[in-house]
Amino acid sequence: MDELIIWCQYMPQRTDIFKKFQIWKLILSIFAFASTPELIFGTYLLYYFRIFERQIGSNKYSVFILFSTIVSLLLEVIAMKIVKDSSLKALTSGPYGLIFASFVPFYLDIPVSTRYRVFSLHFSDKTFIYVAGLQLLFSSWKRSLLPGICGILAGSLYRLNILRIRSMKFPEFIASFFSRLSWPSSGNIPPAAPARNTVGSMPSYAGRQVEGNNPAPVRSTVDPPEDSISTLVSMGFDRNSARQALIRARNDVNAATNILLESQAR
Repeated sequence: MDELIIWCQYMPQRTDIFKKFQIWKLILSIFAFASTPELIFGTYLLYYFRIFERQIGSNKYSVFILFSTIVSLLLEVIAMKIVKDSSLKALTSGPYGLIFASFVPFYLDIPVSTRYRVFSLHFSDKTFIYVAGLQLLFSSWKRSLLPGICGILAGSLYRLNILRIRSMKFPEFIASFFSRLSWPSSGNIPPAAPARNTVGSMPSYAGRQVEGNNPAPVRSTVDPPEDSISTLVSMGFDRNSARQALIRARNDVNAATNILLESQAR
């Protein structure tokens, strides 16, 4: 871990982009953070925002990653060219574009599931995510503020469906490559297989014996697995709504997510 932090702290920063045309420094800088606090908060946010892969699927999430990263970098280059400020010659490093682009769907699509009050202040389960984002945004003042704003703009352009970007998909082998690069999280949990009726899997004569001894109808729904409910709750959905959606979707987490999102859009 110490070696990782040291490596992150000494990655190339975004300097000499125009004078020496060292674009490679701008590209390399997105793969590591410049300081330990930025590494901690940035890693946490990247891990949390993997919930969007479960919502829109790995293929479209790969498009979102590539679009937000490239567009935010282009916006940074334009901003550094326009703004004549010597303090912006070395922007802080890290995947700020992807992180702050993710705040756009986080604000618009993730519902508040829990609210609470401390003294006279009101909070929700989304509060800590915003606090971590603000900490990262102002960690290096102007040098981190500019990449963060460019990331928010990139996320807004994706949300506005510029060039119909939201309907684009990669070929399957490219999407699988991005999926392997992604960090493990609850988004990688495969959809739960529909529960089978144990009576239906018995031989036919056994089924007739059960029906004869107990004429009561067999229950058609099975309580969803706890890990599937927890996956949906971690996305910000209400626990009872998540359970009902899983029952309707026969324990398919992807289908249940679509049901919940459609119910919110009405």
